[in-house]
Amino acid sequence: MSKKITVKRILKIIGGLIIFLTLPSLLFFGFIYFKYNEDLPQGETGARADALAKTMLTALNEEAYLNTDYIEWSFKGMHHFKWYKTKGECEVSWDRMTVVLDLNNPDNSSVFAGETPYNGSEKADYINKALDYFNNDSFWLVGPYKVFDSGTERALVTTKEGQEALLVTYTSGGSTPGDSYLWHLDTEGKPRSFQMWVSIIPIGGLEATWEDWITTDSGAHLPTFHKLLFFGIEMEGVKGISF
Repeated sequence: MSKKITVKRILKIIGGLIIFLTLPSLLFFGFIYFKYNEDLPQGETGARADALAKTMLTALNEEAYLNTDYIEWSFKGMHHFKWYKTKGECEVSWDRMTVVLDLNNPDNSSVFAGETPYNGSEKADYINKALDYFNNDSFWLVGPYKVFDSGTERALVTTKEGQEALLVTYTSGGSTPGDSYLWHLDTEGKPRSFQMWVSIIPIGGLEATWEDWITTDSGAHLPTFHKLLFFGIEMEGVKGISF
């Protein structure tokens, strides 16, 4: 009898712990969802949307970005990138792993554990992980320059405040095709924030700032900080060079 009571007591404790740990998370998620969730807005495609996109690119000195041969940065101090943009190659490092990504043909990429070449059974997994890191983390750095990429659709949206914003949807490419971003611009046309409707976040319309812009040696403008809800996303050691 005492054994059964002990088992029941243990199960109650476990159940209590599960509720204690998960309930605050569920309540927090519910608060965030009902406070911030928005439907994807509808906009006007065509010449006016493209003109706003070009205004943004002019404010960011797109020509300098296109002529930038090399970009280096770290994403939140965890993933480190040396992007030889002209060559279509990027060295991606995290923990003890380094992948030299061939962005045009990822299967040709090289993997290193420390300084030792790695050709084990998980090589393809490391390459795919590095490619996902690159696709995600580079977007937080150069996303505004990708508004005319192949597979993009642009639409002009008028916000509740009566401001014009640029909605860009990626119908193909990257790691998560179908994602949409609503760019909010300052008076000069430079991004100050975007709202996201993306597959990896179950809340539509979350807004992240684009701030602490720097002008790189190549002349391109790149951000070094984003704020998303209560969290900061730092882009450290940002460099852009034209050879």
